Amino acid sequence: MKSYDVILIGTGQATGTILPKILKEKLSVAIIEEDRVGGTCVNWGCTPTKALVASARVARMVRRSDDFGIEVPKMQINFAGVMERVNAIRNDATSGFRKWLEEVSDFYPAQGRFIDEHTVAVGESTIRGEAIIIHTGTRARKPDILGINTIPWLNNRGILDLKELPEHLLIVGGSYIGLEFGQAFRRFGSRVTVFEHGERIVYREDPEISTIAQELLEAEGMDFHLNSSPLYVEQKGKKIILRYAQGKDEHEITGTHILMATGRIPSSAELNLSAAGIETDKNGYISVDDYGRTSKKHIYALGDVNGKGAFTHTSVHDGQVFLDHFFKQGKRRISDRTRTYVMYIDPPLARVGMNETEAAEKGIDALVGTMPMSLVSRAKEKAETLGTMKVVVEKSSGKLLGATIFGVGGDEVIGMLALAIQAGLPYSTLQNTVIPHPTVGEMVPWLFADLKLLPVSNRGGKHV
Repeated sequence: MKSYDVILIGTGQATGTILPKILKEKLSVAIIEEDRVGGTCVNWGCTPTKALVASARVARMVRRSDDFGIEVPKMQINFAGVMERVNAIRNDATSGFRKWLEEVSDFYPAQGRFIDEHTVAVGESTIRGEAIIIHTGTRARKPDILGINTIPWLNNRGILDLKELPEHLLIVGGSYIGLEFGQAFRRFGSRVTVFEHGERIVYREDPEISTIAQELLEAEGMDFHLNSSPLYVEQKGKKIILRYAQGKDEHEITGTHILMATGRIPSSAELNLSAAGIETDKNGYISVDDYGRTSKKHIYALGDVNGKGAFTHTSVHDGQVFLDHFFKQGKRRISDRTRTYVMYIDPPLARVGMNETEAAEKGIDALVGTMPMSLVSRAKEKAETLGTMKVVVEKSSGKLLGATIFGVGGDEVIGMLALAIQAGLPYSTLQNTVIPHPTVGEMVPWLFADLKLLPVSNRGGKHV
């Protein structure tokens, strides 16, 4: 049985963060990966989906060419060409990464399974590790719908394998995955219908943000059924029939494809964690402390599988926290980071920290500043004035608590605000910062010019 200083199970996005330092310290490494290397991001998440969104945006802009004084006599969607581009980008990223991993480590292309807290079975081999890192990520949740096992339903993986454009795409789930794919396929020419169990889409955002998102997607031709619950699915020929409840009524709709975007679950069930004494929460996420350590202090769980974040950047940060702790070289902690993310519908919806709804629910004495994108010169020049910008400020200290930038350039501008929150800067620092013109970011200082007191009741911090 071979022994290693470090065993890495799974190759998500923290891998590229932690491995160079481990190798520099001359530690022996075994890497276990039964699937494509790189995790969700480069294979079925960030890289391919944003490439798909980019192609869909081109299609949208060609249709809008008259708005810019440009005449395009004919446009045709080459869906096979779109997917060829998407796959070329993700395959290049994956193949290069795997080649490097095979060169610098003992690479085991198989499923890993704990035998005890130091021993892992992998394929025909059994290996031992002084330290073990679990980095297996999450996978799409299979919805509990009658008939689901009888139809060819899609998740975020399967939809990227399509060879032909869906005629009518049904999407169960009105949040990030469902809306990004929905808008892209609508722009390619598919009819798209979204079913959301809640009373509004992207429910984690402020209500008016959800409203703006739905209005702009509806303007592009997407259909929404809110407060709806799928009951039954079946396949008839090449069609998918979905029966759903909405209020007290039941309805039926026919599509050609169905995407289930109903959340994700940790990829931990196959690891035999109990054999190693590793604890999980009720949802299967591996319980960790502020340094990524599990209930066994020599075993770490990084990235989505620990339930502390669901993004590439949080996975990378987990890797940085691990390095600081493992090599005793710094003081990073998982709890130090501020929640930051972007939903890549077009225009993008970017968030950092707390929004207005959360501030009200917590009873915080806060100030709120807003500005519609229609007032932003750069947005006008690009003819992309949909959306809004919002900031939430702590009244007593003047520190920025959170921001939502829903509009063109929001995915880049949010980084400036994330830095301000991380540094604990008062908003006056942003007001005193000279930002180049013409940019979307130049309007951030002006968001604080007319702050309004957030009305909070004395009963639970609800809006009044």
